[in-house]
Amino acid sequence: MFFGEDLSSTAFTIMVSLAVGGLAIAILFPFFSNNNSANRVKAISTGKKTESFGSSIRSRLSEDTKDTRRRQIQDSLKQVGKQEKELKKRRNSLRVNLEQAGLEISVKAYWVSACILGAGLAALSFVVYPNIFVVTAVLFVGIFGLPRWILKNMRTRRQNIFLNDFADALDVMTRGLKSGLPVTEAMKIIATESGPPVGPEFAEVVEGQRLGISLEQGIERMVERIPLPEVNFLAIVMAIQSKTGGNLSEALGNLSRVLRDRKKMKQKVQSVSQEAKSSAAIIGSLPFVLMGALTMLNPTYLSPLFNTQMGHILLIGSGIWMTTGVLVMRKMINFQI
Repeated sequence: MFFGEDLSSTAFTIMVSLAVGGLAIAILFPFFSNNNSANRVKAISTGKKTESFGSSIRSRLSEDTKDTRRRQIQDSLKQVGKQEKELKKRRNSLRVNLEQAGLEISVKAYWVSACILGAGLAALSFVVYPNIFVVTAVLFVGIFGLPRWILKNMRTRRQNIFLNDFADALDVMTRGLKSGLPVTEAMKIIATESGPPVGPEFAEVVEGQRLGISLEQGIERMVERIPLPEVNFLAIVMAIQSKTGGNLSEALGNLSRVLRDRKKMKQKVQSVSQEAKSSAAIIGSLPFVLMGALTMLNPTYLSPLFNTQMGHILLIGSGIWMTTGVLVMRKMINFQI
């Protein structure tokens, strides 16, 4: 049957195109499907199933959850870092130092006590050696130097006592959480059973919760009163656990183990550096011991140092060099962990 020249040429062109397309598909199809087929054959041969649509969705959801938790942890750590920087700025204030030393006195009472101490030392110095420069120096040291030194020693002593009992307090909290007690009840046990300063510090946190202060804010205030890295670790653990969840008892148990390891390391460093500290103490005290011995054997032998202008210059120069040497030795033998 003849349909006309134009219709016949059009039909012929369509048939040729279909034939060429079918041939191309037949030739190229194995190359496109080779990888998927090979993967399916490999999965069947190894006994593994191919990933279904549902498992793919679940894996993506789990990855999104991990990313969200990672971002929350990073945000918590950044927030703790900012709070630590703010705490370092406030650490030099007298009010904060009084709180860290455990003294419940006002700044005004501190300065009144310092002035009384300085006046008493200046009066004693005037009786022993009536020199206006010496009396002025003693007055300045008695008001601004000696009270600060006493406050610093009280602060350090309180922090050391807290650090010795802190790991045991965390163990008590861990056992309480494992037995089913809430965090607040576990802290109440520490507040009632532990001695100062651990017990009063946890009691402050518990009392703050009764007044509407959250647990994280209470721990942050504890860090302000006890500025130790170990207490900061507790603040980080509590902040992360409150935002991301997790097993708090396990985290506190790991923290307690870390604190005990740090304590052992500090004790080891102290024992190793004790020989250097003893040598520094002997070298620092040797000039004063010799001066005392010479004064007892021959009282007039060292009198030119105290009665002449050149002797005063020598004493001042010796004191400066002695102070420099003591500070250098102290810097060399003090190790921070």
